[in-house]
Amino acid sequence: MSDGLTFYIKYFLDGINYFFVIYLLLYSTFLFLSVIIGTDALYKKKREERLKNIFVNDYYVPISVIVPAYNEEVTIIDSVKSLVSLSYKKYEIIVVDDGSRDETAAKMIEEFRMGQVRRPVRYRVPCEDILEIYERAAGEGVRLTLVRKKNGGKADALNAGINIAKYPYFICIDADSVLQTESLAKIAGPMLEDEDVIAVGGAVRPSNDVVLEGGRVVKYSLPKKLIPSMQVFEYDRTFLASRILFDKINGAMIISGAFGLFKKEIVISVGGYSRSTVGEDMELVVKLHEYCLANDIPYKMKYATDAICWTQVPEKLDNLIKQRRRWHIGLFQSLIMHRNIFLNPKMGVVGFISYLYFLFFELLSPYIEVFGTLTVLLAYILDMLNVRFMVIFFMIYVIFGSVMSLSSFFARIHTIDLSFDVRGVFKALSLCAVEITALRFILAATRFMSLINYRRSKRRWGVIDRKKINIS
Repeated sequence: MSDGLTFYIKYFLDGINYFFVIYLLLYSTFLFLSVIIGTDALYKKKREERLKNIFVNDYYVPISVIVPAYNEEVTIIDSVKSLVSLSYKKYEIIVVDDGSRDETAAKMIEEFRMGQVRRPVRYRVPCEDILEIYERAAGEGVRLTLVRKKNGGKADALNAGINIAKYPYFICIDADSVLQTESLAKIAGPMLEDEDVIAVGGAVRPSNDVVLEGGRVVKYSLPKKLIPSMQVFEYDRTFLASRILFDKINGAMIISGAFGLFKKEIVISVGGYSRSTVGEDMELVVKLHEYCLANDIPYKMKYATDAICWTQVPEKLDNLIKQRRRWHIGLFQSLIMHRNIFLNPKMGVVGFISYLYFLFFELLSPYIEVFGTLTVLLAYILDMLNVRFMVIFFMIYVIFGSVMSLSSFFARIHTIDLSFDVRGVFKALSLCAVEITALRFILAATRFMSLINYRRSKRRWGVIDRKKINIS
């Protein structure tokens, strides 16, 4: 290799390595600030709960809880049973069976003694035809409705639920999820405190191997299996970090489809959930930002740290890969569909901070990380790598990431008063480094490949293997 070519290769690799180091430093700084701010917010909330006067009142917002379901016969009964026992004054439950091929509808009808009713439907947002509507007999508790419709995907099912919903606020919750008994009251709190709030996101935590009774956790431990255990750290870090930080600046660009509260009329104004994306939850939030800012409508989107939804996460690697591939496609579609937000002065914080974060640290991160790894390997092959420096830098990154993950995990455990034994502590300490390295690399590779032939997944449900929810 000539000296001139060697010089240019070295110059190129140095530039790439500097960029990669700066990128990791920026991301680490954001993560550090997010976790610090998030942890402080959790403990402030805990102190407020202890100090405030608790009294019975009649202040509430009536809520329609929409549960989209496709082939959910394993979990649907336990999930609905948990919903009908929530401690909230006025709400209804709408289960939307999106053309399931299993016994989802039959089990619902039998378990809750539901009868078919004739009920006019006003299609205010687009959805496939509604075939049948069933209701539980009046006087048997919370109003419970089952909607059977033609298959159209999760977004389509949610739109059908909005068309059926009786109340001015709605919550979407996955059919494999369980809400803590006070979660409806807690997620509705920001709506009561400020009339400008149009959407509120709740906290989502993995429920695998967690035992719930009456909407409360009676036994908590990390999942027995490796894959869901590592996701616990990932979920806690995500919901503690970026969600709380973006809440402070009204810049949240995603409210989890597993647990989110919305004002129905404004969602109808933007056309409901998009049926042309697999990331309907994020796309709706971005669309609401764009609509309100473009029309000078005062609005806020909040995050209720203490409103908790327990949901099943994939226990098998192939299911996790399918889920994360779908999430990354949804992220890509949402950012592309609303690309006019990017650096748009009228979009304020959303255009200059939120969009940039999701573009560079979420959408492009797997490509930057994989490309950076390849350049490091090339530099090593060409004997142009300071191996000692790279090893030290990598170890610092792993230790830093592990500390952030553990801080998020234990802050969440402590602030919601969960008991955790010594064995669990050692398991957490041993797993966090594996999550920040091995799982992160696998998921980065998954997201790297996700956009290949992504159009094939446009309206399909993201289906993973289910098991019964641990409700005692």
